[in-house]
Amino acid sequence: MTSANVTWHEGVVGREQRWQSLSARGATIWFTGLPASGKSTVAAALEARLIAEGRSAYRLDGDNLRHGVCGDLGFSAEDRDENVRRTAEVARLFADSGTVAIVSVVSPFESGRNAARALHERDGLHFVEVFVNTPVEECMRRDPKGLYARAMAGRLTGMTGVDAPYEAPRAPDLELRGPCDIGEAVERVLTVLDPVRAV
Repeated sequence: MTSANVTWHEGVVGREQRWQSLSARGATIWFTGLPASGKSTVAAALEARLIAEGRSAYRLDGDNLRHGVCGDLGFSAEDRDENVRRTAEVARLFADSGTVAIVSVVSPFESGRNAARALHERDGLHFVEVFVNTPVEECMRRDPKGLYARAMAGRLTGMTGVDAPYEAPRAPDLELRGPCDIGEAVERVLTVLDPVRAV
């Protein structure tokens, strides 16, 4: 999607020069899974690990984005699609800058995740889809925000995994089966990120 009457403004510094100055390449790690599957926990641990290694990394958490960039969106299918589209665009800019964008968003529809990947691939940016595959029963047991309880009691509608669909990835780059050890999960993600961790 492009606004009318606008032209992309190229800067003086190109991507390769930016990446060379960082001695690293940008990428997007896209965590998807049911609410309370553990996406945000693994994403936060991954961000901490990369920063400790001196890498530029930034976590784009779904709830955090809804405090600003996506704060005007609800939870209809259309709004969920727009939420994923905006998140993908922001992640693409971060990755282009040389940062590892760590996205943690339910992103329930395969079409939205595929569009996010295509956006990155169009621009020659590495995109890794990580499916945090935690059974809904375990997610309901955890329920840190009380959303499942509210949905089961009929006080919340459109809850992914209860009365709204989640289309599980058919061929993710990495599948983490929950519950899993956080340190081990981070190591597995780093394995798929390794080709872009250094120039």
